[in-house]
Amino acid sequence: MASSRDQRSVSSYFNAAIGLASSVEAQAVLFLLDSGLDWADLSVDSRTVPVVIASLQGEVVRAAEEAGLKTIRLEIPESPISDRLTQAILHAVSEEWIKPGASVVAVYSGFDSEGLDSISVIRLNERLGKLTARDLKKLETRVPLDTLKLVVDLAVDIGREGREGKPVGTAFIVGDHRRVLDESRTSVFDFVKGYPRRERNLSDPRVRECVKEIAQLDGAFVVASDGTVEASCRIIDTAPVELTMTTGLGSRHFSAAAISKNTEALAVTVSETSGTVRLFQNGEVVLRIEPFRRAMKWKSFHAESSPQPE
Repeated sequence: MASSRDQRSVSSYFNAAIGLASSVEAQAVLFLLDSGLDWADLSVDSRTVPVVIASLQGEVVRAAEEAGLKTIRLEIPESPISDRLTQAILHAVSEEWIKPGASVVAVYSGFDSEGLDSISVIRLNERLGKLTARDLKKLETRVPLDTLKLVVDLAVDIGREGREGKPVGTAFIVGDHRRVLDESRTSVFDFVKGYPRRERNLSDPRVRECVKEIAQLDGAFVVASDGTVEASCRIIDTAPVELTMTTGLGSRHFSAAAISKNTEALAVTVSETSGTVRLFQNGEVVLRIEPFRRAMKWKSFHAESSPQPE
């Protein structure tokens, strides 16, 4: 629990951030916190500006929830502040607490890890199209909503982050996995073969991290409707179909479109050149998601976004 001095400091940041949010017409105030607080001792006026608490610590999230605040449990320890801010904002957009193109006031520890010391106004890229539950519910598919969100959120992470500083392109084929396996073949070694199903489910953060590593290799992931990764590094070998595709898309996108046409699966692709995520159904792009650009920088408390052409 924070000391009385920390409480006063955080209270000051709360008041300053809410005042700033009102003046810049921000949609929300986001706090990244690593230590618990006595919320009852803080004067938090979230009636005009919603307050969102994001933390790596479960106890911080639980205490904030009990105080009636919106909360986000972060899952990326050992990551820079920019990645944590990005994950928190993307989650808030997916929950429809913040709209793409809006402004957010963020309060966090930019210099001193022991306490809050920085306030930034973050103006979200208007092209940000984070997937929402409302978008997915429009799709007529047997794949559960929770599984789709897991896969697309993972794809967005890969498109935004890449791996080890390098862009990564990949694809996920979700649902109707037995038929998809029949219409694909292994390109190299299958890195998930032989593992128990419970150790291959995307609901496990460790599995998602492993998938990010494997995504650097050629081939697609085959994912069952319950979120279990059935195979990796698969080359789609389905029957040719007539497709109408946007100019500039490569073989990965054509294969994804084809398998979604010939099966009841959905295909999710990540563009290596732009990080754009596309969701294919019945051979067509039904959703296009623009994550935060890989060119996003967090230096001198401002962000620069430079979209790359497809």
